[in-house]
Amino acid sequence: MKKILIIEDDAALRENTAELLELSDFEVITAANGRLGIEQAQNNKPDVIVCDIMMPEVDGYGVLEALSLDVSTNQIPFIFLSARTDHKEVRKGMDLGADDYLTKPFEEEELLNAIETRLAKAEVFKSLLNNLPQPSSDEGQLRNLNELKNFFDDHGEELNFKKGDVIYQEGSRSFRIYLITKGVVKTYQIDKSGKELITSLFKEDEFLGFTSILDNVAYEESAEALEDVTLVGVSKSVLKEILDHSNNLSMELLQLLSDNVAHVKTQLLQMAYSSVRKKTAQTILQFASAFNKQAQEDICITRNDLASVAGIATESLIRTLSGFKKDGLIEIEGRSIRIIDINGLEKVE
Repeated sequence: MKKILIIEDDAALRENTAELLELSDFEVITAANGRLGIEQAQNNKPDVIVCDIMMPEVDGYGVLEALSLDVSTNQIPFIFLSARTDHKEVRKGMDLGADDYLTKPFEEEELLNAIETRLAKAEVFKSLLNNLPQPSSDEGQLRNLNELKNFFDDHGEELNFKKGDVIYQEGSRSFRIYLITKGVVKTYQIDKSGKELITSLFKEDEFLGFTSILDNVAYEESAEALEDVTLVGVSKSVLKEILDHSNNLSMELLQLLSDNVAHVKTQLLQMAYSSVRKKTAQTILQFASAFNKQAQEDICITRNDLASVAGIATESLIRTLSGFKKDGLIEIEGRSIRIIDINGLEKVE
């Protein structure tokens, strides 16, 4: 019999939900506030946790963070149950590592379906991890990055974002690694003056969200969708277990991360020492690559984003774009830029 922990300060809702789950053949334990919920989770190791957000002593976000930092509880499926329907609140819960988010009032079938889905996913992951071979054997391992990406596609949690949505924020804790299956994402930091500096662009089939695989450390940058984006996420603990069983995959991933660092260094050198014209040209080509655009195809991007990546003032960027247009390198229509002469842009000094 599967064990469900309900953390809810509303006594009537807590008791009614417990009764519903007991009638569905679950063992149920309850807690009246966040502090007691953390204790119950650590002592009883439930199969699923259903938790309210607004509670005394420790709120739902605090409960999730505390349990995520405990290796004995960080793999327990976690479902938020709240009257809050604001999109930012939902995203905050998911960014912290929640597996699902139900709003009050909820239908009985909604809750049961959410719990059954999480239990099924947990069993799949458990089976996959148990069947991974020991490090001394190569048979059945995820051998390379392509196989790892297939694992993300097959078993990751799918998340969808509209253009302009924040995927995660600087300072929030990271619990998942993502693979982009659709769209383009920018990562950025805000300096002390409030200016945005874009640190990287990530496109389809690239990983996103690497901070530390070992620890749920805070993100050092924010991520935003530049167009409609679909991600699949896998928890860090699952990824670590996979890497522990495949030295070859670990080395490929290390090489990928090293290449990313080298790319960032090159970008920083370009920002520091290249001419304004070269910075602008290379940035246009970078966005074209990220959006998978060829010559004569429109790239719809804000001038602020272009200037941020190039590391120049927006006014300087606009003047340079006008110069490129006169030179026949690009065409401009509203916010869209169309590359006319790729070779010419590549040769700009």
